[in-house]
Amino acid sequence: MTTRIDHDAHRPITFSADSGIDRSAHHRLDEAWLAAAWSHPTTRVFVVSGGQALVDDTPDGRTELVMTPSFEAPMTETHRYYLGQDEDGVRYFALQKDSLPGRMDQSARPAGLREAGLLLSERDAGLLVHAVALENWQRLHRFCSRCGERTVIAAAGHIRRCPACGAEHYPRTDPAVIMLVTDEEDRALLGRQVHWPEGRFSTLAGFVEPGESIEQSVRREVYEEAGVVVGDVEYVASQPWPFPSSLMLGFMARATRPEIQVDGEEIEEARWFSREDLRDAFESGEVLPPYGISIAARLIELWYGKPLPKP
Repeated sequence: MTTRIDHDAHRPITFSADSGIDRSAHHRLDEAWLAAAWSHPTTRVFVVSGGQALVDDTPDGRTELVMTPSFEAPMTETHRYYLGQDEDGVRYFALQKDSLPGRMDQSARPAGLREAGLLLSERDAGLLVHAVALENWQRLHRFCSRCGERTVIAAAGHIRRCPACGAEHYPRTDPAVIMLVTDEEDRALLGRQVHWPEGRFSTLAGFVEPGESIEQSVRREVYEEAGVVVGDVEYVASQPWPFPSSLMLGFMARATRPEIQVDGEEIEEARWFSREDLRDAFESGEVLPPYGISIAARLIELWYGKPLPKP
C-alpha cells in the first residue's frame, strides 16, 4: 500500500481539521482539577442530546455552538464530559441530557453534525464531534460486557467502570474503508446504495472485519459490492464519523478486472464514469453528488480535479 499526501486540498475534510483544542487527557482522572476547571468563570459548556446541540446563526453569517458559562448550565450528576482546552486556557465541557434546553430569545435551533458540520468553525465542529461520539457510546454501553452489571462513568466521560468485576470499558471506534476505484482508462467507479434516492451515486465503503488488514478490506468490499477486482491500494486521509462510532479511512484503488456485477443487497447500481461523463451527468441532474460533509466528496474531487457541485 502506498500513501498519498493530500497537499492540494480544495477544502478541509469535515471533522478532520485541527480544532485548536488540546484534549489534555491527563486531567481526566484528576477530580480536583476537573472540579476547579468546571467552576472557572471562563469555562464554556454546551448540551448534547440525541446527536444534536443548539446552534445559533450570527448577524455576520457565522454558525456557532450555543455555549454558556458552567454556572448557567443545566444540572447533571454524572453525564458531564471534559472535552479539552484551547490555547487561551478556556476549558470546554459537554453535558448529555435527555433533551436540549430551550432558549428565551428563540434564536437558537437544534442541529446535528450532518446539518451543521459544514457551517461550524473548526473548533466548534471538533467539540461537537467529540461530544456526539461520547454520547453515542455512553447510551449504547451502559452494562458490563463481562458480567452484565450496570457500569459507572469515569475519566470525565471517557471510561465506564464495572463496580462488580472491576472491568474498564473504553469508547469504541469501528474502522471503515471508503474508496474511489479507477480503471486503466482512469474512469471512476461510483455506486448507488439500495436505500438511496434515484441518481445519488458515491464511492464504495464498508467495515474492516476481524483479522483483516485495511488493504484486504478495500479489495474485499469492492469485490463483494460491485464484483470488481482491485490491485493497488493508496491511502489518502481519514475522517472521524460518529454515526455512531466509525473512523473512515479513505483510499484510492486501481481495478485489475473492471467488469461490474453488483450484489443487489447493498449496492443496487454501479457505473464507470469518465470525467466528462460525470460532468454531463451532474449538469443534467442524472447524477446527484455526494454530500460535502463526507470524505467521499474529497476522494471524488481528487480524481475529478475540481470541487463537486453542491447537492
